Amino acid sequence: MTEPLIAIRDLHYTYLPGTPLQAVALRGASMEVYAGEIVGLIGPAGAGKSTLLQHCNGLLRPTEPGHVIVDGQDLADPTVDLRRLRQMVGIVFQHPERQLFETLVGDDIAFGPRQLGMSRAEIRRRVEWAMRVVGLDFDTFVDRPTAALSGGERRKVAIAGVLALRPRVLILDEASAGLDPLTREEWQEHVRRLNADEGMTVIVVSSDMEEIAALAGRVYVMAEGRMVDEGTPAEVFAHTDLLNSLGLGQPVTSWVLGELRRRGYDVDLYAIRLEETVEELCRILRS
Repeated sequence: MTEPLIAIRDLHYTYLPGTPLQAVALRGASMEVYAGEIVGLIGPAGAGKSTLLQHCNGLLRPTEPGHVIVDGQDLADPTVDLRRLRQMVGIVFQHPERQLFETLVGDDIAFGPRQLGMSRAEIRRRVEWAMRVVGLDFDTFVDRPTAALSGGERRKVAIAGVLALRPRVLILDEASAGLDPLTREEWQEHVRRLNADEGMTVIVVSSDMEEIAALAGRVYVMAEGRMVDEGTPAEVFAHTDLLNSLGLGQPVTSWVLGELRRRGYDVDLYAIRLEETVEELCRILRS
């Protein structure tokens, strides 16, 4: 059987242990991600999602019971090469546009490859590729001051900076928060292409259930520092009592199909991707 690319097993983590500000963030969380997947992670605020994923590239290290194994390496091992790990696993945080610090667009995107000692030619190739992926024309934007960019353009530059490292795993921690619907759909298409064309493994954290339904092949539900559900989007979003108890809701498509079933229509409750739901509605109208 294929081994997972990332295996998190019974992970515990406490911030500021032994102090008056001690806060338990993870209480035995477990998760597996296989190469080439898009995995969704949902849960209420404070569930421990960001804490969990920051363990995947060494921003946080296991200090309590549990293991984080990435590409066969146990990250509790003090000899783990963190530089290599962070090149392999890239994280885009919420509001990434606030993380720009270079004056020019090209310099900001090139920062990571420069730190890894790559040649100028390789850096240029990576910058051009990353800009193309996020929809920024190289000649138009490479020498543009970051201060002159729109909010959407700044976000694209920040994401391109992570992509320029060509990570095998891309973690998107609420990276699409605040985007308008059209830009959000464009961003989802970028994610699909990275996964399909580049073979990039993607973990998506989002409070937008529509986004999770549109992108993920599997979904984990997290609450109070541990996993409480896992399955395909259709399976997870069928558990409405659990989702409602966590304040998460469900995608509109899932709700529509449920309403139709309650009104006596024979519909496929698992057809929750938008194009699948439309097909179901057309089938009902034709029958």
